[in-house]
Amino acid sequence: MTDIEIARATKLNKISTIGKNLGINSDELELYGNYKAKISDKLYNRLEHKKDGKLILVTAISPTPLGEGKTTMSIAIADGLRKIHKKSILALREPSLGPVFGIKGGAAGGGYSQIAPMEDINLHFTGDIHAMTAANNLLSAMIDNHIYFGNELGIDTVVWKRCMDLNDRQLRVVNTGLSEEKNIVSRMDGFDITVASEVMAILCLAKDMDDLKKRLGNITVGYTKNGKAIYARDLKAEGSMAVLLKDAIKPNLVQTLEHTPAIVHGGPFANIAHGCNSVVATKLALKLGDYVVTEAGFGADLGAEKFLDIKCRNMKIKPDAVVIVATIKALKYHGGVDKDQVFKENMDALERGLDNLYKHIDNIKNKFGLNVIVAINKYVQDTDKEINFLRDKLKEKDVELSLVTGYADGGKGAIDIANKLVKLVEKKENFNYIYDLKDDIKTKIKKIANKIYYAKDVVYSDEALKEIERIEKLGYVNYPVCIAKTQYSLSDDPKNLECNHDYNITVRNVLLKTGAGFIVVLAGKIMTMPGLPKVPAAENIDIDKDGNIKGIF
Repeated sequence: MTDIEIARATKLNKISTIGKNLGINSDELELYGNYKAKISDKLYNRLEHKKDGKLILVTAISPTPLGEGKTTMSIAIADGLRKIHKKSILALREPSLGPVFGIKGGAAGGGYSQIAPMEDINLHFTGDIHAMTAANNLLSAMIDNHIYFGNELGIDTVVWKRCMDLNDRQLRVVNTGLSEEKNIVSRMDGFDITVASEVMAILCLAKDMDDLKKRLGNITVGYTKNGKAIYARDLKAEGSMAVLLKDAIKPNLVQTLEHTPAIVHGGPFANIAHGCNSVVATKLALKLGDYVVTEAGFGADLGAEKFLDIKCRNMKIKPDAVVIVATIKALKYHGGVDKDQVFKENMDALERGLDNLYKHIDNIKNKFGLNVIVAINKYVQDTDKEINFLRDKLKEKDVELSLVTGYADGGKGAIDIANKLVKLVEKKENFNYIYDLKDDIKTKIKKIANKIYYAKDVVYSDEALKEIERIEKLGYVNYPVCIAKTQYSLSDDPKNLECNHDYNITVRNVLLKTGAGFIVVLAGKIMTMPGLPKVPAAENIDIDKDGNIKGIF
């Protein structure tokens, strides 16, 4: 059966029952039908002094274009912990419509390890991402309206972009204001995908509504001729933006196919944004569960680094254990095997590809100082010879391996890793950040490039150097950095899979995000508005006369 058929054939519990089993009162849930709910902020206020549960972060090696199953793995682990009678809960991101209709498909897991209702979660869900799109574009409209009516603030350069939650490369650069109406000023502009917008980052990093409004007001929208920054609060935009986000800031409660509770909230990509679910969702999950399983997007060089250097710093927390997901097919892919040959046994390529896994292990275990376990997302084509070889190699590194069959077996296929994690989270850690906030901007970038990407050096464009100088003059040197680069390689070149020669990281531009409170660094040819593939998933998505959706995976 397909993922959607499996999900449709599974009987879900009413979300009120899921909430009740978690100890949530009925007046602390806002129901969106039978199987989805928003969680009121008064629940956290009630649980604020309760001890936090153990936090398990799921990350991965550098993925292949179709991903390595981190979300499926996260769901399987949470279900597996329930199988061994532990009170587990998931804290995941919301899917973006971009990948759903693009190349990767949905982000609600797969097989028998899914969150549900999967069609709703993968599509409009509770409308959070649409609300962020509206808030983002309201600010754009207010900027241009201000300019139209005389430009009292003296805005000379606009740096705020519009956004939409679909892949549309045609909108990367656009010319706006071409109606030739009096007072309308045309300019070159562009769109980001919503999940890379600063509004998404703000909602995911805000601690509460007051913090959300403050951050929205702090957004830099442009500059005067003299280089003075203009903020959203100067336009009096933060209040109306917050109104559009009043429901979106509340976390969403759903369940897995095995009825494990899942808080799904926020959806930033990790290659072009910070890649973690919301702070409010994680805080709440830590109060509700003894074991919280959360995921950071793409490989550990992207999502995990940002989770640890940005989100953990923001929340003053750390994970108690980190799961690095790998597949044998991906290891062979990083060992130089063409993607259509990855399911054929090739021990030489497997051994070469281990270098990618070793680097991610080294980063988490030795650079960040955290407890690590490797989870192999098993495919039927994987041979015993390959699995045993991998287990022996990891034993040499003093790292445990667990074979997980969550896609085929649900939580039962993750009992081994669940038992290992219960022991692993009790081990001591020596957690470190990769850089100090007091470091200058270039030093922060260089430390990530050297320590996490294994790059020789960092090369800057003239535009990037100019922006760094402007940020320093404005006094925002102490912000963390959020590097946007390809997910397919540790380098900034998606074709450099093996990374077995000296390479530099090229910084094309630097963007100040004063609302989110970090600096985005654009490396290589990364784009903040993705494009569709030659044959997008949208071509195979349909709905029948009975209202049944097909083609979402």
